[in-house]
Amino acid sequence: MQVLIAGASGMIGSELTAQLEAAGHDVLRLVRREPATSTEFHWSPSGRIVDVALMDRADAVVNLSGASLSRLPWTKSYERKILSSRLDATHTLTDAMRMAKNPPAVFVSGSAVGFYGDRPGQKLTEAAIKGTGFLSDVVEAWETAAHLAPVKTRVVTIRTGVVIGRGGAMKPLLPLGRLGLLGPIGGGGQHWPWVSLHDEAAATVHLLTSKLTGPVNVVGPTPATADAVLRALAHALHRPYGIPLPEKVVELALQNAGHELLLSSQKVVPQKLTDDGFVFQDVTVQEAMNRLVAHR
Repeated sequence: MQVLIAGASGMIGSELTAQLEAAGHDVLRLVRREPATSTEFHWSPSGRIVDVALMDRADAVVNLSGASLSRLPWTKSYERKILSSRLDATHTLTDAMRMAKNPPAVFVSGSAVGFYGDRPGQKLTEAAIKGTGFLSDVVEAWETAAHLAPVKTRVVTIRTGVVIGRGGAMKPLLPLGRLGLLGPIGGGGQHWPWVSLHDEAAATVHLLTSKLTGPVNVVGPTPATADAVLRALAHALHRPYGIPLPEKVVELALQNAGHELLLSSQKVVPQKLTDDGFVFQDVTVQEAMNRLVAHR
């Protein structure tokens, strides 16, 4: 296939590109800078500029573009950027698809488990209703924008949680882990939806040729609490674990971001993926952390 990726240079995009190319597919990359190779093409999502001809050329489009949620703190201006960066990118792509004579067969667009909000004690499949909070509202608008793709284009929105990879949420946690400074955050009993970087990309590849539509939870098959996730990282690094970070400190230091990213409980399960036959390489969060540390 010819796969057009927005956000190919990021952590997930880089892994996705590697897996697609290893499988023999051609990857076309949208870049904001001057293109450096024949497979790179300039676009400006904030200016709603992209070459419509690419949409006639591509068999599939993957949208991973958006301001990082891991950049802290979330000021009011940065919260506006979190939303606008996602909507600008998605609208730019769907507008171009609608103008194409032969639009892509599938559009896989980024999304997040933030859709569900704080839901302690609930098992969350894709059938669960929208929650409350800033991220829940962002995801709703983001997914709505993705569904503006042409009727003939199959749309999948991948609701992702904590990706166990070389960047994102792991970027600040790895050095803390190496120093032996990891411990329960806010008690640690809240569920953190996690997925290994390998499986995040592999699931995206799977969805390009699947028949699934709409939201798909791209999370590991074995739910884990925040305590289990952080303990797994400490174990993989062969470092001690136990220094707690109280809930009040998290809320005071990070405010809204602290509550939505670290203290919310979301027991999300990948119902659609498993029913569709996708096989995870990293079934437990410990396997995902071992892969991360071994890779590094």
